[in-house]
Amino acid sequence: MQLGRDFVQALNQIAEERNLVPELIVSSLEAALISAYKKYQSGDQRVEVHVNTETGDILIEELRTVVEELESPDTEITLGDAKRLGFADASVGDELHLEKDPGHFGRIAAQTARQVIIQRLKDAERQVIYSEFSDKVGEMMTGTIVKAENDQVLARIGERTEAILPRKERIPGEEYVPGQTMKFYVLDVRQMTRGPKIVISRTHPGLLRKLMELEIPEVRDGVIEIRNIVREGGGRAKVSLSTMDQNVDPVGACVGAGGARIKAISQELMGEKVDIIVWSSDPLAYIRNALSPAQVVKVEPVLDQEHAAKAYVEPEQLSLAIGKAGQNVRLAARLTGWKIDINALQAERMPTLQDIFHEVAEAD
Repeated sequence: MQLGRDFVQALNQIAEERNLVPELIVSSLEAALISAYKKYQSGDQRVEVHVNTETGDILIEELRTVVEELESPDTEITLGDAKRLGFADASVGDELHLEKDPGHFGRIAAQTARQVIIQRLKDAERQVIYSEFSDKVGEMMTGTIVKAENDQVLARIGERTEAILPRKERIPGEEYVPGQTMKFYVLDVRQMTRGPKIVISRTHPGLLRKLMELEIPEVRDGVIEIRNIVREGGGRAKVSLSTMDQNVDPVGACVGAGGARIKAISQELMGEKVDIIVWSSDPLAYIRNALSPAQVVKVEPVLDQEHAAKAYVEPEQLSLAIGKAGQNVRLAARLTGWKIDINALQAERMPTLQDIFHEVAEAD
């Protein structure tokens, strides 16, 4: 039985174009043909199938054990029948390979071959996608929105690869329109039954880190080190930085001339405000810096609590230090790892004439 040389040529061409190993396709085809043959014969035969990858010939053999009396017609053959089939040297207990050429199985074989190749191509493509994107977890990629309906947002991040943007990974209030191009953080890649599932994010701190590496050469080259990043997507973010180079101002380098660098990053994140914070090994100084843009007068540790501090600001700075709905102090606490209590300094009262006379009287 033959699949023909056209099959062999097509097999080799597909294997080369899709970077597949022909032997893997052939082994899958042989296994599928065994299953199809058993179904075709409606029996429990022991079958071997061999596909010649040069000619396209298919060799089907049934394995039969030589016995004196037949009990299982699908797997046994009597000694007399074996000798009549030309196995003159056969003896009881031998295992014979009987070549088979079933009438209409050629058509089934051709259909099976087609199905196996199609499935193998799908499996191979899924594996290629998984291998490519599993190495990109933690990276930033540019993608195009292809679907945004029924609470489902999909983006194409490769030539033919789509990724899902879950609700919790979207920036609140950000609109996603098919055809729109934006940057994403590759959060996770999992091998599922239907193929790889790629999850992307617009709110992960890693996206801000990658944008800073893209826009700020000093960060990209390691002159400035990002110590920590906290975000509330689309609202505000805080980034703490340090440098070993005394000639580099980390805040100035990140903000850029006229704020150009930080503005470019903010625009990519739907106007998210990004506070650049100077990291300090002194936790109290670090807390003072982290509460930017508020001006902090002093920071004191809470002695009976671990990693807790009180920050004092002028009354007019109180709302700025706390932030809208507590956002500024909340982000500062996450950035530093300390619980922060904001307090307004009590304004000093000017002494009155009565206070002065009272002090004089007490002195007398």
